Amino acid sequence: MGLLEGKTALVTGGGSGIGLAGAVRLAAEGAHVFITGRRRAELDAAVEAIGSAATAVVGDISNLADLDRLYEAIRSRGRGLDVLFANASVAAFVTLEQVTEEHFDTVFGINVRGMLFTVQKALPLLNDGASVILNGSTNVDVGAEAFGVYAATKAATRSFSRTWANELKGRGIRVNTVTPGPIDTPGLSGLAPDPEQAAVLRRQLAAQVPLGRLGRPEEVAAAVVFLASEQSSFVTGSSLYVDGGLNQI
Repeated sequence: MGLLEGKTALVTGGGSGIGLAGAVRLAAEGAHVFITGRRRAELDAAVEAIGSAATAVVGDISNLADLDRLYEAIRSRGRGLDVLFANASVAAFVTLEQVTEEHFDTVFGINVRGMLFTVQKALPLLNDGASVILNGSTNVDVGAEAFGVYAATKAATRSFSRTWANELKGRGIRVNTVTPGPIDTPGLSGLAPDPEQAAVLRRQLAAQVPLGRLGRPEEVAAAVVFLASEQSSFVTGSSLYVDGGLNQI
C-alpha cells in the first residue's frame, strides 16, 4: 500500500518539470491526482503517462474563474482534497533597470496572487489533516543578479507558509514549503535564449552546487511526497531544502 492510498491531490503546473514529477510520485503512492496548467498538450501527455489516477483541468492560476472551474471538478468527485502542491510559477532573468510593469505584474500575478488564491479557494475542499505544500526557491537566500522580482515572490511564498501553518493548525492542516535549488527542468533551460546558452547556464549552476550537479525533478518529488504523507506528521511551517547543499554548506 502506498503512503497516500485513497487520498486526493492537486498539483498546479503539473504538466512538466517539478510539477509533473510530483504528480507522478503522488499517484504512485496511491493518490488520485488532479493536475492543472495552461498547456493542454502537456497535460494530456501527463495524464497518458500517469494513467487513470490522473485528471487534467486546463487553466491559469492567475485567472480566478479558471480556479473556480478547477475546484468544481475536484468537488464533483466528492472526496475533498488531502494534498495541495501549489507548484505553478514563472521566472525570468530581469535586472532592476529592465523591470517593466508587465514583467512585475506577470510574475507576481502567478507566483503570489495566483498561489494565494489557489490555496484560499481550496480551503472549503481541504479535508482536516490535509497537507499544503508551496513551491519555494533558494533564490530567496542568495540574491542572484537579475532574479530580484522572482526571488521577491518566493520570499512571499515562504512568509505565507508560516502564516498559513498558524492559521490552519486548528484543522490539523500542515503547510510547508519545498525549496529547490537548481533543478534540471524545461523551465530552467527556458531562461536562456537558445540551447547553447542553456547548456552554459546549466554548467554554471551545477558548478555552484556542492554535490557538483543539478538536481532532478524526481528528487524534489520525493520531498513533496514526504511532506504530503504522514511521514512528516510533526512538520509544519517549515522549508525543506532540496538544493544539493547550495544554501547549506
